[in-house]
Amino acid sequence: MSDTQESAERIISGVGGVGNVRSMTHCATRLRFELKDNGKVDQAALEATPEVLGAVPQSGNRYQVVIGGGVEGVYNAIISLPSMSNVAHGEDDDNDGTGAADTAASSNAEVKAAARSKARGKIAWLDSFFEYLSDSFRPILGVLLGASLIIAFASVMDALGIVDFRSSTKAAGWVFIDAMWRGVFYFLPIMIAYNAAKKLKVDPWLGATVMAALMTPNFLSLSDAKAFPNETLCVVNQTLGSSSCTTKIFGLTMQLNDYGGNVFVPLMMVAILALIYHGFKKVIPSSVQMVFLPFLSMIIVIPLTAFLIGPLGIWLGNGIGAGLAWLNTTAPFIFAILIPMIYPFLVPLGLHWPLNALMLVNIQTLGYDFIQGPMGAWNFACFGATAGVLVLAWRNKDKLMRQTATGALVAGLFGGVSEPSLYGIHLRFKRIYPRMLVGCFAGGLTLAILSLPYGGVTTRAFAFTSLLTIPVFSPMWVYAISVAVAFVVAMVLIIVSDYRTPEQKAEAEAALAAAQAKEDAQAGGSPTQHGESADAHTSQAVPADASGPAMAVDATPDSAATTAPPVSVVHAPIAGHVIALDESGDPVFATKALGEGVGIIPEGGSVVAPVTGTLLSVAKTGHAFGIKTDDGIEVLVHIGIDTVKMKGEGFSVDVTKGNHVNAGDLLATVDFDAIRAAGYSTTTLVTVTNTLRLHAVEPITDVTVKVGDPIIAVEH
Repeated sequence: MSDTQESAERIISGVGGVGNVRSMTHCATRLRFELKDNGKVDQAALEATPEVLGAVPQSGNRYQVVIGGGVEGVYNAIISLPSMSNVAHGEDDDNDGTGAADTAASSNAEVKAAARSKARGKIAWLDSFFEYLSDSFRPILGVLLGASLIIAFASVMDALGIVDFRSSTKAAGWVFIDAMWRGVFYFLPIMIAYNAAKKLKVDPWLGATVMAALMTPNFLSLSDAKAFPNETLCVVNQTLGSSSCTTKIFGLTMQLNDYGGNVFVPLMMVAILALIYHGFKKVIPSSVQMVFLPFLSMIIVIPLTAFLIGPLGIWLGNGIGAGLAWLNTTAPFIFAILIPMIYPFLVPLGLHWPLNALMLVNIQTLGYDFIQGPMGAWNFACFGATAGVLVLAWRNKDKLMRQTATGALVAGLFGGVSEPSLYGIHLRFKRIYPRMLVGCFAGGLTLAILSLPYGGVTTRAFAFTSLLTIPVFSPMWVYAISVAVAFVVAMVLIIVSDYRTPEQKAEAEAALAAAQAKEDAQAGGSPTQHGESADAHTSQAVPADASGPAMAVDATPDSAATTAPPVSVVHAPIAGHVIALDESGDPVFATKALGEGVGIIPEGGSVVAPVTGTLLSVAKTGHAFGIKTDDGIEVLVHIGIDTVKMKGEGFSVDVTKGNHVNAGDLLATVDFDAIRAAGYSTTTLVTVTNTLRLHAVEPITDVTVKVGDPIIAVEH
């Protein structure tokens, strides 16, 4: 089985199994699930899957699994699983009347999620609105990125003086280069109309056809007053150097616009088209729908768009763009700082699409855009934070995070794509955002100060903000310095203060130590494999009292042999019934990723130190303690499962990090009734986190213990 196939099976298992999947699709970086019950998702198992960068729950039983650039391969592996094909023939388990056909349809790469008619809270309509915007743009991100890199190449050639790309007399070869990227932006309305129609379950070619009708040479020729002297009237605006034309169509006045590159018109048009299309679909017999459904839709919506929707969309786009232009002109300092500060909150929610649309409108109407320059400060602060995480991952030898951060950083710096960084790293660690925001502010402030004499940083192209597209911004040196400041500030703050909480850092270090010990054991074998005799000498463990761990006592004469591994004991930190980790109900501890150990179903309220040693970590919430004994045993006491979510409620901590404690000293007093009332398990987990570095760790299970009774025997 390939790694991708194995990851596919683990992902489906992590989201609760095939039976829990209502629909599935993917975007540029993420798998998007609509589940029957989000509560069945095992987020820890998902995030432990090698090809998964992060798992993000959303409203309405929707769930996103962040993969990165290889998302399509993972998606194809999932839909090719035999279990997924079986689902296509299943029954309607949820009694919604749709049955397996919904799942089968939604398993196709060309179909988004199944119908989302069920309400998703008080702002379900707002969710649907931004989802409509997002799904209308997302499928064309690849060609937009490709076009932006061609523009970057052209800008470099222009900056080096090789060719003047603004010249109207440049050679045919360079005109052809222009056509390579202009084709994307000129025909953008048709692409958006296609995607928007698909989103609203309208024949996508119908949406594209309506928009294409207003971009044909025939329609454009109506603006030629010489060709239509009695019908077309053009007025020249001397201030702007532009002209506006109207013509008479069967006696009715039509405003003539160039819709190339416009995004508001197709979005508005398709929304109206969907109402008309689905209305006709209800009354036209299915036997003749293929002919009359597109025919009636076209003869109604094309004129409606030409006379009303098109001019309204142009007016709306120009109005919003003019408002932002006024803010940029009136208060450029504030504008340059505001944009990079709000983007980190817009992108995770998908609310950045309207601003992206406005960038395209600005380029179409003004000939340049002033939003992308300040936006670059946010993107590079985002990439800088990822770079800081990568530095720490290299320093800490954290292979998994190193791989995640490397992929995210490459996608960001060379592709201008922030999602792998955002979902794979930043939203998983709460310490990153405050530091990244400082980078956003620093970059925005730098841009605001340096660009004051120039009226801001602008670009004549829609460009993904990456290293490769820096030349398309003007003044380029202002933009380059600003994004560099944003990048460096965010990176340095992450490196200096870390991106993890002390508890997360301690757990990561423990897991890393365990993994390293496993690798060492696999590479070199156990001590007995190197010729050391485990039975050449015997050692008898003397049970420890409350003052410390057990000590090993030599039971043979010195002249007899060598020393066998000494034995220590980990004591019960609380009274209760001892169970195996497999029975604890915590999937992470059950895998023993945090070491061998036991679970205790508690009967008391006081939690004491199970060994004598130094406290390496004390969770602020009071639910976890890490202790290292003087002879190197590292013990984790984790009170309850998922109790970190209680944020310290019900926990009274009696120690601090760095304290030296004796076995039996009070660590915390816990209100287990409060934990139960909050819906969490009270099972207290005790593990030896550096198990793989030790000779043997033997849990003592299926017994009822008092505080101080032995629960784990450790051979060094």
